[in-house]
Amino acid sequence: MEAVNFTNHNSSPINISLRSRKIIFLVAAAFCFAPFMSPPLALVLGLIIAQTIKHPYLHLNHQATNLLLKVSVVGLGFGMNIFSAMQAGREGVLFTIVSIFSVLALGAFVGRWMKIDKKTSFLISAGTAICGGSAIAALSPVMKAEEKQISVALGTVFILNSIALFIFPMIGHALHLSQTQFGLWCAIAIHDTSSVVGAASKYGPIALQVATTVKLARALWIIPVAFGTAFLFKTDKTKVAVPYFIGLFILAMIANTYLPFINTLTPYIVGTAKTGLTLTLFLIGSGLSFKVIKAVGTKPLLQGVFLWAIISIGALWAIIGLAK
Repeated sequence: MEAVNFTNHNSSPINISLRSRKIIFLVAAAFCFAPFMSPPLALVLGLIIAQTIKHPYLHLNHQATNLLLKVSVVGLGFGMNIFSAMQAGREGVLFTIVSIFSVLALGAFVGRWMKIDKKTSFLISAGTAICGGSAIAALSPVMKAEEKQISVALGTVFILNSIALFIFPMIGHALHLSQTQFGLWCAIAIHDTSSVVGAASKYGPIALQVATTVKLARALWIIPVAFGTAFLFKTDKTKVAVPYFIGLFILAMIANTYLPFINTLTPYIVGTAKTGLTLTLFLIGSGLSFKVIKAVGTKPLLQGVFLWAIISIGALWAIIGLAK
């Protein structure tokens, strides 16, 4: 769910001063506020920054992306109706339960078969099954994962997230998916909330509402899975983190539904939230250098790709099948 910065190392092919790098980075970030800038374009711009200059604020990326994503998601709640959101959430419950436990079970089997480190394999599986970086960040302290294990899992998830942001809308249009179908598919098959919202917002407003609601409902499964993880790895259950900001998202929807004066502010709040999301994706891209991609390794990446393909194809087949 959350965007998490997973490395504090970044190579810099271009040898320029820190001051110059800061200026270039801030100018690039400022483009995220331009009307023509979309989440996919922001991600590409961030990726270009990551490959060409050393991120001058990389040590702050973790806090910035997490805060921006939470605030942006709560802001999007002000543009949603609570009754429509509840209906969307109900439609995604069965998909959520089946997909989460199927991916976790399949991930355990594939990880053992490919002889991947147990904790790394579990983190990749949980990130794919629930909500990407936030699931990995929440489960890591519970299972006492090491920094390298966390970095590999996060790197795998974010690489696939970046790809999904571009290819999902194209597939959706090619298959003539409705906005409701696409929103549901995004919420199930794309790992992080940032990429889910980015892809769905490009597809349409109904897709955005469905995707955001189902994804956040899915994110709540971090809590029971975290308790199960503590039991599985025989660690401390008191380290389980609760995603409280989801409650603020629900309150925002309630306010938009029942408080008429909020409606006059809705366009400004939602517009600001979408800009915040665009900036979030720029920051995620700017931390994803080739060095990070190379550090992931072949086997964990193959596991991530396999699980992602299974959940994507399976969810798409089920969603299209229900429409017939």
